[in-house]
Amino acid sequence: MDKKLLSLLVCPITKGSLQYDKENKELIATSSGLAYPIRDEIPVMLESEARELSSQEKERWAKKTP
Repeated sequence: MDKKLLSLLVCPITKGSLQYDKENKELIATSSGLAYPIRDEIPVMLESEARELSSQEKERWAKKTP
């Protein structure tokens, strides 16, 4: 994922920052507790396409927040 693009994108719900999950090809929004998929290297920033993070995932990603 291009770092410049990542710095420009925000969660469409909360306008919070996103973190890149390379392993699962998702953008993580800890502010809303959602993970947005990346398909064919294109982030899908639709709430209807996002999955809800588990409580364990929320804790893990909250610790990684810059």
